[in-house]
Amino acid sequence: MRTDAIIRFDHVSKSYGENLVLADFNLSINKGEFVTVIGSSGSGKTTMLKMINGLLTPTLGTIYVDGKDIARENQTLLRRNIGYVIQGIGLFPHMNVRKNIAYVPELLNRRDKKRTARAVERLIEVVGLEREMLERYPAELSGGQRQRIGIARALAANPEILLMDEPFGAVDEITRKMLQNEIARIHQTLGVTIVFITHDIKEALKLGTRILVMNKGKVEQDGTPEEITLSPATAFVKELVQIN
Repeated sequence: MRTDAIIRFDHVSKSYGENLVLADFNLSINKGEFVTVIGSSGSGKTTMLKMINGLLTPTLGTIYVDGKDIARENQTLLRRNIGYVIQGIGLFPHMNVRKNIAYVPELLNRRDKKRTARAVERLIEVVGLEREMLERYPAELSGGQRQRIGIARALAANPEILLMDEPFGAVDEITRKMLQNEIARIHQTLGVTIVFITHDIKEALKLGTRILVMNKGKVEQDGTPEEITLSPATAFVKELVQIN
């Protein structure tokens, strides 16, 4: 077992009725890793991700975050300390960008509005946008800009962990490459632990310091981009890499 693991799955299984989605799943993720997760539809990727922040609970097994069994933790507090970004993240349409980003910090720093204001102005720059964007509303933004604001909002509580579920899947190819470069820069700058689900093997190899290939609820291979590319462990991984 890795003693410095910030996330750990210990013999986790997840079933929906008779449908077994994850089977005896074990995984340790160290602080500061950028883990990209790729696999076929129905392989259990999103189920695994949602169990990290307690949105789904395991049928069997235990999940630890920062060494604590999350089933025994306050779920609201757990989620406030884990950023979560999904495809086409839903910003509040009646709030401008400033208020969208400030939503979580204001919950945590109700008596310190200056601290929240500083956090918002720092984050808009972290995601590569100009401060004048803060006064705009979601309807006035492009898809790529909205996705950046979603990332800023997820980072607003200064989380140690950032979960991302196909966050760039709904934008055009040029914008997607820009967002990929931006999240790589954010990871390098902030050192946040990122778990990133994608259907795109090129994206997985470009971003991940570590790649997790899943198929039918199990791990086919877990390794660096070089290991996945040069030494595919199974026929499934080999076929996946050949698509690249």
